[in-house]
Amino acid sequence: MRRSFSLGVYLLALQVIIVLVTTCTAGLLAAKLQSDRIREAYKDRMLSVAESVARLPSVIDAFDTPRPAEIIQPLAEVLRKASGVTYVVVTDRDGIRYAHPDPGRIGQKVSTDPSSPLSGQVFVGTETGTLGTSLRAKVPIRAADGTVIGIASVGILETQLSSDFADDLPELIGWLAAAALIGSLGAALVTRTVRRRTFRLEPAEIGQLLETRDAMLHGIREGVVAVDDREHLVLVNDEAMRLLDLREDPTGRPAAQVLERGGLLDLARGAEDMADRLVLAGERVLVANRMTAKSQGRPVGVVLTLRDRTELHDALRELDGQRTITEVLRTQAHEFSNHLHVISGLLELERPADAVRYIERVGGAGSLSSATVDGAMADPELAALLLAKAGTAHELGVTFQFSPDSSVTREAGDDALTVLGNLIDNAVDAAGAGGTVHVLVSSDDDGARILVEDDGPGIEESQRGRIFTLGVTTKQPRRTHGRGIGLALVSRVVTRRDGHVDIGESELGGASFDVWLPTPVGADA
Repeated sequence: MRRSFSLGVYLLALQVIIVLVTTCTAGLLAAKLQSDRIREAYKDRMLSVAESVARLPSVIDAFDTPRPAEIIQPLAEVLRKASGVTYVVVTDRDGIRYAHPDPGRIGQKVSTDPSSPLSGQVFVGTETGTLGTSLRAKVPIRAADGTVIGIASVGILETQLSSDFADDLPELIGWLAAAALIGSLGAALVTRTVRRRTFRLEPAEIGQLLETRDAMLHGIREGVVAVDDREHLVLVNDEAMRLLDLREDPTGRPAAQVLERGGLLDLARGAEDMADRLVLAGERVLVANRMTAKSQGRPVGVVLTLRDRTELHDALRELDGQRTITEVLRTQAHEFSNHLHVISGLLELERPADAVRYIERVGGAGSLSSATVDGAMADPELAALLLAKAGTAHELGVTFQFSPDSSVTREAGDDALTVLGNLIDNAVDAAGAGGTVHVLVSSDDDGARILVEDDGPGIEESQRGRIFTLGVTTKQPRRTHGRGIGLALVSRVVTRRDGHVDIGESELGGASFDVWLPTPVGADA
């Protein structure tokens, strides 16, 4: 079976290989540069010696003597030994040597081509002569009139160049070895740091951990939104995308572009953690929790958890209404007992007609029947809502008046139901037992108009700009469970439909809410 190595071994081996390859490459380049530097230095030295020989007056004058070699050979040897080159050779135009390290070769013809310096050009290059392959410089020797009368050739064997280069190699190798050692130690330190940062988990374990985390975060029924310290979204799970009505994954985008101001964005920017705070996301009521995320004791972001409370809010509002009805019924129990005593007395007096009239007078007053709305309502859902709200108002002792001017010629839609239901609930609460609520509903091809009035305490002008803010309520403290949401929802619906809502004082003396919802573009007429 194939043995599996740990992440630490892989990282260390990979980094050491990189260090060694880099060091060896740098070493070869440095060696090449050093070799070229040595060669260039010798070229300059040989060219300088050759030019010095070619310009010596004694050498030039010796060409006119019967035995030039007797004068030139000693001078050439002195220069050769002083400059450290392998040879200094002087020849005439015919290539006959006048100076050579081997005196036995004086008077013989050179073995290399002398045409280049004889033509007046300086030659620097590598050639193979009687002493072996050497790097050499050839300079023409000119007479006083400028005529080329000979050649001064200075060279050094390639073996000596290699020997000089070899002398420099131990120091170069030492520096490269030290660099490789330091690089390997650094690689070990980096590997240790990476392993510590990854909690010594292997790649497969890290991948499995990420897959498990994603599966858990995207599978839970609570929305999770994570915002980093730069206010960018780093995590939005599937439930959060549903609750926020997002079509594409917004991860990486600024939170201000995705979260609403006055709601989740303000909660994320807050300085303190919060639990079970009601916020609106579009027209959805959410319960949000805020918790500061920390790493090693340092804040790195904020985590928001979201729960859908739209249906729960409706249920709690209905429960609140039922509790109120229960309180009203309890207070009216004694009054109903008196009514029963009156009816019983009339029956004992054998006056059934009076008993029937009494029952009609105390039992059916103020109720809204289906016949009342049937002729004016083309929307059965709207008619059902009005009947239900009228029944609830009657139980609470509130007179519910449905305007005869109401006319619904087409279905108003869910938005009208949301607006009407919330406005009637608020009006009934404001009017209280013994109060009156007046409702007018009309709907045609252009849109829907909803007018709800009550004879309650009304709304002060200074408060009319605030009541549509989430959490703002004028209800009594003992009945504020889930309050401050209805009018915020109304405002969201009206804004989305490009409508308007006017708040004023009603003819009954209380508040008046007049809402206009235009028919959406493209809706069936």
